[in-house]
Amino acid sequence: MKRILFFLFIMATCVVFAQDKTASQVPVPNYRLASKFSPTNLAKLVHSTTVRPNWLKNGNRFWYQYKTTDGSNYYLVDADRKTRTKLFDNDKMAKWLTEITKDPYDGQNLPRFSFKFVKNETAIQFRVTATEEVEVKDDEKDKIDEVKDTIKKDSTEIKKVKKKKPKMEKKVYFLEYKLGGNGLTIIDNSKKDDKRKRWANISPDSTVVLFSKNHNLYWMDKENFLKALKDEKDTTIVENQWTKDGVENYGYGGGSRGENNETKEEKKDDRKGVWGIWTRDSKKFIYQKTDSRHIKDLWVINSVSKKRPTLETYKYHMPGEQEYYKSELQIFDIPSKEILNVKLDTVKQQSLSVYRHQYKKSEASDEFKPSLLLSKKGKIYFSTISRDRKKLDICVADINTGEVEVLIEERFNTYIETRPLVLLNNETEMLHWAERDGWAHIYLYDTKGNLKNQITNGPYHVAGIENIDEKERVMYFTANGVNRNIDPYYEHLYRINLNGTGLRGINSGDFTTNVSLSDSNKYFVSNYSRVDSTPKSELRSNTGALIMNLEEADLSQLLATGYKFPETFKMKANDGITDLYGVMYKPYDFDETKSYPLLEYVYPGPQTEAVNKAFSVRMDRLDRMAQVGFIVVTVGNRGGHPDRSKWYHNYGYGNLRDYGLADKKYIAEQLADKHPYIDINKVGIYGHSGGGFMSTAAMLVYPDFFKAAVSSAGNHDNSMYNSWWSETHHGVKEEIEADGSIKYKYDIDKNQSLAANLKGNLMLIHGDVDNNVHPGGTIRMADALIKANKRFKFMIMPGQRHGFGKMTEYSFWLRADHFSKYFLGVEASNVDILEMNRDKPKG
Repeated sequence: MKRILFFLFIMATCVVFAQDKTASQVPVPNYRLASKFSPTNLAKLVHSTTVRPNWLKNGNRFWYQYKTTDGSNYYLVDADRKTRTKLFDNDKMAKWLTEITKDPYDGQNLPRFSFKFVKNETAIQFRVTATEEVEVKDDEKDKIDEVKDTIKKDSTEIKKVKKKKPKMEKKVYFLEYKLGGNGLTIIDNSKKDDKRKRWANISPDSTVVLFSKNHNLYWMDKENFLKALKDEKDTTIVENQWTKDGVENYGYGGGSRGENNETKEEKKDDRKGVWGIWTRDSKKFIYQKTDSRHIKDLWVINSVSKKRPTLETYKYHMPGEQEYYKSELQIFDIPSKEILNVKLDTVKQQSLSVYRHQYKKSEASDEFKPSLLLSKKGKIYFSTISRDRKKLDICVADINTGEVEVLIEERFNTYIETRPLVLLNNETEMLHWAERDGWAHIYLYDTKGNLKNQITNGPYHVAGIENIDEKERVMYFTANGVNRNIDPYYEHLYRINLNGTGLRGINSGDFTTNVSLSDSNKYFVSNYSRVDSTPKSELRSNTGALIMNLEEADLSQLLATGYKFPETFKMKANDGITDLYGVMYKPYDFDETKSYPLLEYVYPGPQTEAVNKAFSVRMDRLDRMAQVGFIVVTVGNRGGHPDRSKWYHNYGYGNLRDYGLADKKYIAEQLADKHPYIDINKVGIYGHSGGGFMSTAAMLVYPDFFKAAVSSAGNHDNSMYNSWWSETHHGVKEEIEADGSIKYKYDIDKNQSLAANLKGNLMLIHGDVDNNVHPGGTIRMADALIKANKRFKFMIMPGQRHGFGKMTEYSFWLRADHFSKYFLGVEASNVDILEMNRDKPKG
């Protein structure tokens, strides 16, 4: 008996010891470490990570700004001469600005400049705002207030005139610097008015201005427009009404998206913008008119806006609804004021898109860039795509008759995606992007619609066309997966002859790149990066030869905090065949002897995946969460990113709720098998928008595996999310009725249908004025959980849109608290979020 009691004592002691050992292996939540890497703090540690070239018109030159821990410098690069020089000496610029504005500057602390090159690009002009306040010059009507009451003196009425205190504003200096000069010239004290032209659609020759008013199209000439620039309410301005049939939701321009019942009433008689496309001779204006009167309304209420809550009403088409937007294409003739309709089949439920002229890189800073037709010859190239997104037609319309010719047809059993059409060779040829062979490639057609040849070919994805050298008949393009030995998401620049020969990579490497090609096609800036290395920038020629190294990001301050790069990995999907690529983020105080919960940050796609390929300082959802005390991973899934095969991208078609979940679960299991510091019994999942939808779905489809989730702004009920996304990526079925009419049927699994499955700890978060993913989807999820008698957390973000705005930081700590409580065993109990309040100045 004594032996049995002794044995039981030893066993109990071992169990207690094992429990104590397990407890000691669990990380303690490190909120202090996570707070070090808030967006506010990161802005102090990391500055520029890429070179963004501003290409100039003369020569192969560009300027750029680059910021390090020593401040900002501005450089001028001449690729032909292989030179890089500072635009100006920072210390001298600080001296000149101090002398002119009387505000103190030094070379490390200059204002952020926005330059305009002038005088054949030998000088730059820019504005600086001083702290000195001056009287507002353009507000004469507010300087004197004529009081209507009168006084009597000697039986004579005398009107009193009382001067009001003038309005004040900070003084602006409009300055010019001659490159290589020794000082600044004051041009004037005018400030840039970015708002004055918002409503004006100015013709390319600047003689006519179109705008919308009370849902109709109006126009004014240049003389009257100049009056409006000086004073919007000048009563002598002559406005000419062109149309009279415009009504709300079936008019010409305007629109009230984002306005509530109060602002809509206030602005109802204002001039508003009208969006359309001009011919280059300014004689024709192409306008796409949409009838959405029959589309049902949706609403959000802002309870924290003003004294009285405001109501926002907007048109919102939900999947499976029989009504659809009706599009027309109209041609407005400026001289005759006649209107011609392009001959479209308006009975078909389809979407319409007109191809537009793409401006050169050197024209990016031009202040006046009217929207122009793709064709210089006045032809209207456009595409139509059926409501089920399976039938795409590329068409051309005659601008004088409205007659339409179909040039290219694309048909597929899943959805069809598109890229801009490119015209070349004096508009006798065109380049068309398509996925017809299962990969995204470029096809060469003549402009009569005859296929000449497929230019790119093979198991890789063409991301887009960068430029065309028509003389040499060479196409420059970006692509993924050409090199099968590296991550297929890494994007690089290639060149190929238009006949399909001579494919060549010109910035290859085991990293991803972002490029900017000069208009001459001779040079390009290549920013290359990986999540686990320091970003660098260089200038190369069109053959790939290195011209010069430009910059290497300054991460010295970041690394000094203890920052460590994440780790990349490749594993198999749940089919055991498909490669999936991911990134693992560890706490910077990682201890391999501890047992860490695993969190998966998810976004299901299909338009993208949440896996970073380049270094980024946007750490809020990944690096930062790991610092609390977790292993955080993000990984792709079948049906995710489009930069792979069409099969991979469309894997989730028809199964939009569950298609990626098996892969997420299997990846977690593989990681736990490989890394003993991962606790497979503590797997959590979180995400925003589609990730909010996916994380809740994971909790309900695999309730014994995923133990906790935070789902923010999720589209849990895709039957009430916008039809474009839902019908495109899940599919909508066209059924022909006996009378020949078409009915549209849409059916999709919803998260709330599985509410009874919930076993783990779920938190739902949503902004109450989210007009993208309506909060009703999350409220329906909460309703289903309540009816299933489930405990869960539910947080509404007052007055917030889809991205949570200024409440993003608050949402981070809600997420940290949730996972800390259920996985690390520590619950934040202080009413204050100390990490948000600690360094906040007390007023």
